[in-house]
Parts: sequence; C-alpha cells; structure tokens
Amino acid sequence: MKRARLIYNPTSGREEMRRRLPDILQRLDQGGIEASCHATTGEGDGAAAAADAVERGYDMIIAAGGDGTLYEVVNGMAGKENVPPLGVFPLGTTNDFARGLGIPRNWEDYCDLVIRQQTRPIDVGKANDRYFINIAGGGTLTELTYDVPSRLKTMIGQLAYYIKGIEKMVSLSPQELIINAEGLGTIHDEFMLFLITNTNSVGGFEKLAPGARIDDGMLDVIALKKCNLAEFVRIVTLALRGEHLNDKKVLYFRTPSMEVTSPGKVLINLDGELGGTLPGHFSVLHQHLKIFA
Repeated sequence: MKRARLIYNPTSGREEMRRRLPDILQRLDQGGIEASCHATTGEGDGAAAAADAVERGYDMIIAAGGDGTLYEVVNGMAGKENVPPLGVFPLGTTNDFARGLGIPRNWEDYCDLVIRQQTRPIDVGKANDRYFINIAGGGTLTELTYDVPSRLKTMIGQLAYYIKGIEKMVSLSPQELIINAEGLGTIHDEFMLFLITNTNSVGGFEKLAPGARIDDGMLDVIALKKCNLAEFVRIVTLALRGEHLNDKKVLYFRTPSMEVTSPGKVLINLDGELGGTLPGHFSVLHQHLKIFA
C-alpha cells in the first residue's frame, strides 16, 4: 500500500475540505493509498509540512486548498532531491493552476486519477530563492491578491477580487522597470504590471497567455505599458477574448530566464502570495515535478 501525505487548508473553499475529508480518505484507502493528514495553521506551515513529508519518504504529497496552499507546498518540495509526485485538490477562489491543467474539481474524479497514479511532468518557476508553479509578477495591480481579506474571499469568492480591482483602478500608477531577458535583451520603460506565467490561466483569465505550456521549459511574459484608465479597460476587454497580445500597450515574449529591476520599490507576487521585492531573477526548472493530472 502506498503512503500519501495530505496537506490541506481547513479554511479554503468555504471550508469544503472539512466536510469532504472522511470521504476522500476512505476512497483513497479503497484504492490502495493510505493517507495521513496535516491541517495548515498559518503562513509557512504548509511549506514546512511538505518538506517534512519529503524527508519522511512519503510516496506522494497531496495539496488541498487554493493557489496559496499549493504555493507553500511547492516551496517545501521543490528544493529537495527525490521528490514524490504531487496531487492537487482545487478548493480556492480562482484555482488558476488547476484550471490551467484541467484538473477536475470533482473530488471523486480526482481521487480516482490519483489512485491510477496518472502523472505528467511540469515546469517549476524560480524567483530568487523561492519557487512558483503558476505565476510571478509585479506592479500595483498584482497586489490585489494579497490585498483581499481571506474572509472576504471565503464569503464571496472571485467577486472579492473584482471589488478590490475597482478600488485600485482609480489610483493606477506606472512603475519604472528594467527587464533583461535571455534572447530578448534589455527593455527600460514604465509599466503598470508584469506577469510571468507558467500556464494559460491567470487570475481567472483563461486566455491571458494562450500559448503558455506547463512543460516546455519557457516562461511566457506579459507586461502592460503605461496607460490611462480607458486604455486599461480596453485591454482587459481584449484579454477576456485572448486578443490583447498584439496591442501596442502590451509587451509579450517567451524566455527561459530574465532579470527585472527598478529604481523604486516593487513588490513581487508569487502565485498570489507576497514574494519579496525587486530586483528579481526569474528562471524555469524544466519538468522539475511530476503531478497527478
């Protein structure tokens, strides 16, 4: 019988995991997987639990929660040697990574996929000394994800981001960035934000990076140049249809590594979590993890 460590956020998805946990454990057990559980208690706890699970030789690690829970688990695993496969129960507000990979929301279907041990290799992004699995970014608009209170996200879901976004729109301001990307050279300009994506799903936008692939060893980079509110609304409308990449206000390229610096203070967003400040060195670890998908 295989051993799994299930690391879950008890507050994600309107506390859905609390209700589903006995059923999930029973279904895994019937499929030959003995799972023990760890409920996260605060910032950093998921990463510590994942690192401990790797050290203890579990056959697989399963993260249950939102993108923040997955970010912590990946950071606990990615720097280790001989890491086991990773599973993901998507229970958060946007679940960008799970959506980008087509991971089923139905817990029974996903349990069966794990039982079949169906895996695929995926790239992992690295930002300075941290890891990200879906997106890295910077700029005023990327601060939305950690500006929204967790209780508000639990109550009203993705609508919480739109509410906070409307507040941000009235005070949009560009930031000076110097981007030095392998294969592209140096770009020095004012930007509203930059996004480095590993999948095609970002912030609920499923066509933001339509060409992004999780296993190609490349990062897809989208940067929005200085614009006014009307231009910003126009570009968002185009992004909903996946028609924004050719707009003159949008910089788009693909690269395996890049440096981003700024004379000002720019926060780094990693999978929706605060990841320090610029300067930042961003790179991709090609097919670094195996995931049940």
